[in-house]
Amino acid sequence: MKKALLALACIGASAGAASAQVEIGLKVSPSITSLRVDSPTQTGFQKNGSKVGFGGGIVVDYFFGQNYAFSTGLQLAGKGGKILFLDPTTSKRVEQKIGVQYLEIPVTVKLFTNDIATDTKLYFQLGGTVGGAIAAKIDGSKRYIDPTTSKESKALDHVITPDAAVLLGFGTEYQMGQSTKLFAGVSYHRGLLNVEKYYNKQRNFSEVSFKNSEVALDLGIKF
Repeated sequence: MKKALLALACIGASAGAASAQVEIGLKVSPSITSLRVDSPTQTGFQKNGSKVGFGGGIVVDYFFGQNYAFSTGLQLAGKGGKILFLDPTTSKRVEQKIGVQYLEIPVTVKLFTNDIATDTKLYFQLGGTVGGAIAAKIDGSKRYIDPTTSKESKALDHVITPDAAVLLGFGTEYQMGQSTKLFAGVSYHRGLLNVEKYYNKQRNFSEVSFKNSEVALDLGIKF
């Protein structure tokens, strides 16, 4: 009896391994990014526009069912935006364009439909990303000279390194051959963490908050 149960367990494990499928690919993701800005009325930090970002990386889809996959990978993402605030020391309006490059790991689930046309499926993606800032620029420069204090600092020192975001997306996947697939989709990334640290720590402003937002066009190929 024990031998029979062991044999059945081995067969089940083998069947599970056989049904599992890993697809690896590459993608590029041009995007529109902005900062959700909040602060007390005294400094009046506010969003002053969006910027164009660009990213891309490796996609790994691990299927645990015919139409269900755990999707992860490793990607670069350009984020940031334009802000405007009132410097209480000089009573002048200050404008900045902040760009930050992140290295991220998506942790998501993809849900696929059956074919809606020949070799064509829709997919829906839900989950999040975790990552960290690796480079930054303010007004196109890696260094920033504060017009009020005249002190110079690295642009990367203006943001907190870790970041996390909710990811929602959908798109289309097309089977080109036995193992080659093309995909195109749109994804929304809503940052969860306040990434600002310069004005709170170096200028002693209170309760200044910057959170990332990104809408990306995801174009790629899987092998």
